[in-house]
Amino acid sequence: MKARKLEVSVVSDFHLATRACKAKTILKYLKSINPGILVLNGDIIDSWRFSRNYFPKPQLKVVRQIIKMLEKGVHVFYITGNHDEFLRKFNQTEIGKLKIVNQLVLDLDGKKTWIFHGDLFDHVIHKAKWLAKIGAAAYGLLTVINHGINLLLRPFGVKEFILYKSFKKKNDKDSRPTAYEKAIAATSAARGFQTVICGHTHVPKDKIVMMPGVPVRYINCGDWVEHFTAAEYNEGKWELHYFEDSGEENTADEPDIPDHKQVYQSLFRELAMANCL
Repeated sequence: MKARKLEVSVVSDFHLATRACKAKTILKYLKSINPGILVLNGDIIDSWRFSRNYFPKPQLKVVRQIIKMLEKGVHVFYITGNHDEFLRKFNQTEIGKLKIVNQLVLDLDGKKTWIFHGDLFDHVIHKAKWLAKIGAAAYGLLTVINHGINLLLRPFGVKEFILYKSFKKKNDKDSRPTAYEKAIAATSAARGFQTVICGHTHVPKDKIVMMPGVPVRYINCGDWVEHFTAAEYNEGKWELHYFEDSGEENTADEPDIPDHKQVYQSLFRELAMANCL
């Protein structure tokens, strides 16, 4: 299937290195688009729950696909979030067409869009980070339980479901701006931006938040744990795109990623050929 040509794609909250990450779906989306700019809007790698014992092949394939996009000339901006805050030390670092930033302003067709992760407007993160980490741990435990239930039900042909999605259902449909959204919109208006895109909450939204005399378009690009959404810019307008996973997986042009044993065997062969052993 031919990739959709886009000017910009903004995605966030992959949470790589956790069991909640839906890497296969992320990979399918990345393969389905051909953007000029890819914005990774925070919490792409989850350092809060990162484990050297858990980074499965599907998640490595996501990383490899992003590298492939860079090789093809796609400009990739990695905006830091709270779960990958260790990267904030590398703000403004550029490696080829990859740039790490804390925020990003895009000038598109004469209109400026402000993009950032959004955790700076979350009071829990700053005033009680320990509470946020407990919440993240509980959320992680729930995803493990959910994964186990789906494994048990798979032989019976039961469609995979997300147990923890129901906890946010009410908030997803609430059209009234939250205090969080109002704070972001107010700051955006004060800085002269009429469109702002963030992530962090895992709740995809596209709404107008009225500030005194100024309408601010608030877009939350959602997440890739529950909703599989992206903010996409093409032909002069932003749209919130809901990706539908067809279930089909195209791996024809995708070499397999070797496991640890294969990597070490290959390394030993290389060293032996170089007379290092």
